[in-house]
Amino acid sequence: MNNQVLEQIGKIGIVPVIAISDVEKAVPLAKALIAGGIPCAEVTFRTAQGEEAIRRISAEVSDILLGAGTVLTTAQVDKAIASGAEFIVSPGFNPKVVAYCCEKGIPIAPGCSNPSDIERALEFGLEVVKFFPAEQTGGLEYIKAISAPYTTVKFMPTGGVNSDNISKYLAFDKVVACGGSWMVKADLINSGNFGEITRLSREAVQSMLGFELAHIGINCDNADAAMTAAKIFETMFGFSCKEGNSSVFAGKYVEALKAPYLGRHGHIAIATCSVERAQAFLERQGFVFNAESAKINAAGKLVAIYLKDEVAGFAVHLVQK
Repeated sequence: MNNQVLEQIGKIGIVPVIAISDVEKAVPLAKALIAGGIPCAEVTFRTAQGEEAIRRISAEVSDILLGAGTVLTTAQVDKAIASGAEFIVSPGFNPKVVAYCCEKGIPIAPGCSNPSDIERALEFGLEVVKFFPAEQTGGLEYIKAISAPYTTVKFMPTGGVNSDNISKYLAFDKVVACGGSWMVKADLINSGNFGEITRLSREAVQSMLGFELAHIGINCDNADAAMTAAKIFETMFGFSCKEGNSSVFAGKYVEALKAPYLGRHGHIAIATCSVERAQAFLERQGFVFNAESAKINAAGKLVAIYLKDEVAGFAVHLVQK
């Protein structure tokens, strides 16, 4: 899968796997996913309407990363791409289909569930493979076990992934995204219950990002003022003081800075399961970040970044859990 598509999928984090039996539902379904914070869809060729559903979504919904799933033949590859699909997903590793996509520069994530499959994918220069069926094959622990020798491969687990376990999968660095259908079940699509699809999508995004208050930072004039402020919280609530180089913490949630930093009054730190995915999610909502504030760890991973604008006099930044 080429780097651009890989990057987009990784930042979205969730790939809804959709079977369409009524093409009239395709466009409102895509819009419901976007409203729920998931601008991505893998429309499968399990039904005869898959090709037309892809065509309609591609023509009418521009803000969605659209793929074709359950692609079993090179003829289906051609139909999917001609209809507007940007990537291909297959349930197993079909060398003929994989070779065809690679020759034509079409991003493909073939299904791989064992080391032999992964090594065949490596021969084709693939960076991402679908791990299917994920839970039934051994889940995250199995992925960790088989991925150890393959440092360049990332996985897209699909099958048994849901809102209860998605954050567990995505916490593993070699998982680029998760595929799932729990927010796009057939009964919801067929009944036209797009409001529920949007609700479930929002719930899935919140589970994936796991936003929590990390701490509140208070701007103080100097080190003495910071210690005084922290001591007050310790006296009132028993929050033990711990002094650092630039601030004094009172317990886990109150940080008194020894000198004013970003924010008129201070800052609010929001912890998340993935700073990169959280940033991408918020940028899709129109929020802007202060690129100069980004902190990258030794592994090259984004672990903290401030938003550009204050909220009620406080700067806001994301921090990695």
